[in-house]
Amino acid sequence: MVATHPAPPHVAAAPDHVARRHRTAWVLTAPALVLMIVILLAPVVIATALSFSNYSLGNSGFDWVGARNYEKLFTRSTYAKMFIATLTYVATVVPISVGLGLGAALLINTLGRFREVYKTIYFLPVMATLLAMAIAWEFMLHPSIGMINRTLEMGCGTVLERLWPFLSTGCADGFPVWLGDKRYAIWVICFIGIWQGFGFNMVLYLAGLTAVHRELYHAAEIDGAKSGWDRFRLVTWPALGPTTVFVVTISCIRAFQVFDTVEAFWPQGGGPNKSTYVMMFAIFEKGVQQNLIGIGSAITVLFLIFVMFLTLIQRWLVERKVHYG
Repeated sequence: MVATHPAPPHVAAAPDHVARRHRTAWVLTAPALVLMIVILLAPVVIATALSFSNYSLGNSGFDWVGARNYEKLFTRSTYAKMFIATLTYVATVVPISVGLGLGAALLINTLGRFREVYKTIYFLPVMATLLAMAIAWEFMLHPSIGMINRTLEMGCGTVLERLWPFLSTGCADGFPVWLGDKRYAIWVICFIGIWQGFGFNMVLYLAGLTAVHRELYHAAEIDGAKSGWDRFRLVTWPALGPTTVFVVTISCIRAFQVFDTVEAFWPQGGGPNKSTYVMMFAIFEKGVQQNLIGIGSAITVLFLIFVMFLTLIQRWLVERKVHYG
């Protein structure tokens, strides 16, 4: 007869121990999962469902309209202006704010004295409340008493009038109503967006520059990179590749979210002739002011698709460890 030996106690208890650890893990993560579902996933699912209906708050019922709301977004001229204004803002603000942020970071990184002072000055617009600053900008852009037009008037009758055709035209016919002219309204919003955003990008690039090892510059100098441009092109810019991917992605998302300045300057209409009718303002107008939850949800879903697309691009570039050179 072959003797059988019972399994050691620690071996028999191992499956129970693993099961307890799994249960403990689920109990600890359950609150976070519930919050993620309730706060993040459920609103997206609800908005997607409502985008296929004509639901409005206060109505006892609603009808399913299929893709009719999305058809309106791609066929009506008002929403065409929305896409044009949004893409114009993003295509203008993102590259300029990223370029200025990189330039400011490089300049500040070379400073010895007053480095923190310049960082604070450039970062002040980021910390400022944009609605309050919009009021200040509105006064500065006033057609008759604003500082912008008064400063331009000081150039009339000088050599600047001959060098700058816009100034010459303004001196003859009067300077534009910046916030009331559809030709200039979107560019005013873009300028304010650049003014507010490039300081944030500067801080991100300063953080990225701290990760560039000094030995790389010494090695590049030995290989013949003597000028500052060569060191930037061969060392700094490639090393800032992951930082640039992150900065561009964050800047695009922030640009798609522009709302404060448009609502402060034109609370009822999205600018002259809908020239600044950006997506976030359209969501606010349709979903809140006009109580058209269906079409507002459709715009929200499109907005989320744009943001998800940008996020996936960022993840793909970071995983491939792309460096720009």
